[in-house]
Amino acid sequence: MAGRGLLASRNVETLSVIRPSRAQRSFGLSEFWKHRDLLYVFVWRDIKVRYKQTVLGAAWAVLQPFLTMVVFTFVFGRLAKVPSGGIPYPVFVFCGLLPWQLFAQGLVRSGRSLVEDHYLLTKIYVPRLLLPASAVLSGLPDFGVAFVLLLGIMFSYGVYPPLAVLTVLPLLVLTIATSLAVGLFLSALNVRYRDVGYAVPFFTQLWFFVTPVAYPSSLVPERWRLLYRLNPMAGVLEGFRWAVLGNRETSWALMFAAALGVGVLLIFGLWYFERMEKTFADVV
Repeated sequence: MAGRGLLASRNVETLSVIRPSRAQRSFGLSEFWKHRDLLYVFVWRDIKVRYKQTVLGAAWAVLQPFLTMVVFTFVFGRLAKVPSGGIPYPVFVFCGLLPWQLFAQGLVRSGRSLVEDHYLLTKIYVPRLLLPASAVLSGLPDFGVAFVLLLGIMFSYGVYPPLAVLTVLPLLVLTIATSLAVGLFLSALNVRYRDVGYAVPFFTQLWFFVTPVAYPSSLVPERWRLLYRLNPMAGVLEGFRWAVLGNRETSWALMFAAALGVGVLLIFGLWYFERMEKTFADVV
């Protein structure tokens, strides 16, 4: 009997539950920083996958905003006669398209990142925060190439950037933070409700029309200004046009509201993502 009991005890499997220490529970940021080299690997992977087996390759980073600018110039600049504050309309709209496309594409990619990389959630352990973050950051090379094109278009129209162009970098960080903040929430929600993956592109398109990409914010009626300031991308685009074009019609109140709103969104997105993270592997 004693021998059977000893044999049975040897066959019992031990289940170990690994939990993070309290110091690592601050939205997983310490773990995120610890695995920052892996973030670079994921970003580079996303860039290569995006342009794999394409004829034009990275040229799409230039063609997409450029062709959009041509269409908007004809429809809004020539036909609708939308004002641009004395700035040539192609320059005005292209300057708005660059941060918007970085935000929108990062939002769509990050929103579906967890579902597309589900094998990373179920087979091995990686900090989940790396997946939506790399999806957003993978758009930076496209932005850099398109920004060079913007400078070329500006010079062709005799428009030269002011000294404030040096503030483009913090505005770029603000754009990425906005995309990541919303993307964290949507990616976590998409794991449980796959309808979110279909709704995000439509939601992004609606967001585009309430953001001053093709028109100046001065066209927004005064009674809607308070509601308009709740859109963080409105302030971000205003900031870009001020930094790159020296736009004097920039609303500083809108830029301040954008920075404050992005901070709140990012905190909420991190909180919700961490709250749902423990269920990802079970649901995905």
